[in-house]
Amino acid sequence: MTSPYVASSVSPRVLVIEHEAECPPALFGGWLTDAGCTLDVCRPYAGDDLPKLDGYDAVLVLGGPMGANDDAENPWLGPVKDRVRDAVGAEVPTLGICLGHQLIAVSLGGIVDRNPRGQQIGVLDVGWTPEAPTDELMGALATPRRGVQWNSDIVTQLPEGATLLATTPAGEPQAVRFAPTVWGVQLHPEADADVVRPWAESDRGSHEASGIDQDALLRDIDASRAQLDEDWQPLATRFAALAAGFAERRR
Repeated sequence: MTSPYVASSVSPRVLVIEHEAECPPALFGGWLTDAGCTLDVCRPYAGDDLPKLDGYDAVLVLGGPMGANDDAENPWLGPVKDRVRDAVGAEVPTLGICLGHQLIAVSLGGIVDRNPRGQQIGVLDVGWTPEAPTDELMGALATPRRGVQWNSDIVTQLPEGATLLATTPAGEPQAVRFAPTVWGVQLHPEADADVVRPWAESDRGSHEASGIDQDALLRDIDASRAQLDEDWQPLATRFAALAAGFAERRR
């Protein structure tokens, strides 16, 4: 496995695909910038044209409230899936977060559906698989840690050739290597309590009906902030290093 940090004389350009204003790159975007990346945030929901991958050294596909199969209601999702397949073919480092993870799965032939066990919310343990320690992106992270999850859908069938890197205790995918340079995480390394608060407000009615204490969930996310930063900034740093390596190779 390569080093978790690669010094580079170039500033990698990262295409960030945002699906709604309340799901921004947030902490992860700041960590990528700190690691030397230049971010180009594309907001197709607001009318931005989704660019081709020429000139980009990595792709970050963010989360959102829509489903991975809701192309009819969100017409940019089809082109996003096309870009994922382009990234696989060109070996552009790519990472999907939550919805982004699910879009990658669907674009490559996997299946995403409602989790029959219900919504996954809060700061949850990450269950690394035996394959994780040797993974080029996730390997250095494959030690006990927790991550923020806030999702109702999950990948229920991985695409052919994908490698499961982490699961929940019930076996639902938390981290996947979909292709040699393409990964997805169901959890939200980018999210702090301020990012999650609008998601909680959107779910308030269903949570009240289910007896879920949203205030306690938000307090846990806030109280865990320092550890969450320590646990997940290395993912951004390593992703930035892979982007820098790709930039160097195409110079």
